[in-house]
Amino acid sequence: MLARKTKRTTVYLSPALHRALRVKAMETDCSMSDLVNQAVQRALQEDAIDLAAFDERAEEPSRAFEDMLKDLKRDGLL
Repeated sequence: MLARKTKRTTVYLSPALHRALRVKAMETDCSMSDLVNQAVQRALQEDAIDLAAFDERAEEPSRAFEDMLKDLKRDGLL
């Protein structure tokens, strides 16, 4: 799963998280490095999706939070 060129880094995990990662690596027949790379890649993809959504909605008018609360209370949703 790792790309041909990789960069070594040090990541400090809590003992419980390290243990869980090691167990998952054994159960999935994947290396711990592959699992960490996959998790980081998914997190970065989610960030990119979120940023794209913000860009798409940049021109939409915004509402004050207080106004939104008033409307929710008025409509019995809060």
